[in-house]
Amino acid sequence: MSLEYTSSEMMTVTAARALENGSTCFVGIGLPSEAANLARLTHAPDVVLIYESGTLQTKPNVLPLSIGDGELAETALTTVAVPEMFRYWLQGGKIDVGFLGTAQIDKYCNLNTTLIGDYREPKVRLPGGGGAPEIATNAGEVFITLKHSSRAFVEQVDFVTTLGFGRDGKGRDDVPNIGKGPTRVISDLCVMKPDPETKELVVVSLHPGVTREQVQEATGWEIRFAEQLESTPEPDENELTILRELKARTDRAHAGQ
Repeated sequence: MSLEYTSSEMMTVTAARALENGSTCFVGIGLPSEAANLARLTHAPDVVLIYESGTLQTKPNVLPLSIGDGELAETALTTVAVPEMFRYWLQGGKIDVGFLGTAQIDKYCNLNTTLIGDYREPKVRLPGGGGAPEIATNAGEVFITLKHSSRAFVEQVDFVTTLGFGRDGKGRDDVPNIGKGPTRVISDLCVMKPDPETKELVVVSLHPGVTREQVQEATGWEIRFAEQLESTPEPDENELTILRELKARTDRAHAGQ
C-alpha cells in the first residue's frame, strides 16, 4: 500500500535524494535548506552543509529562519568571516553543490529574485540575490527547487538575478573558472534537467500521479519531455517520518515553545 504524502513532501524528499553523502553543499534558505537537512538526517549523514553567514558543517536541529539564525552558528563545526566564505571556500572551488530556491525561473534556468514587472516600475520587489549569483557561478553544480506554477516557470524571467545559461542558453559558453551551472530542477510536479546541447529545461521524471498535461499547464512555455520519461520514486516511511518530525520541531521552536 502506498504511503500518503503531499506534493510538497514529494518535492522535498526528491530534492534531498539528489545530494550525495560526503558532498559539500552551499545551502539557500527555505526549500533548499529543508531538503539539504533531510538529506543529512537520512542517507547523507556526512554531507557538509555551509550557509552564507559563514557557518561550516552546520547541523541544525530545526530549520533556520535566515542565514543569521543562531541555530546555524550553535551547531556548526566552526564559523568564518563572510569574505573568507566567498573568496576561499566558494571561489576557491571547494563547494560541490549550490542548492538554491527562486521566485522565477525560465527555460534556460536563469533565476529572478529581484522584481516582478518592469525594472523601472516593478509590480513587486523581491528580496534580491544575496549570495545566489556567486553560488551559481562558482559551485561545481547547482540544484534548484521550487513549487511549479506558470507564475514561477516563465519563458523569460523579468530580471536575471542569478545566471543559469543566459537568455539564449549560451551564457556559460567559453567562460573560464565557472561551474557547470544548474544540473537539475526539482518541483512538486517533476524533475527537469537542461538539454546537453541547447540547455533548455527538459522534464526527465514525473512524480507519481502527475500527468504531462499538468506540467504543461503549470509552465509558461512549451516544455519538452524526455523520450525515456521516468517516474520519480515515492518517499519511504523513514524519509516522511524524519521530514515531518523536523518540520514539527521547527514550528514549535519558532513559536517559542
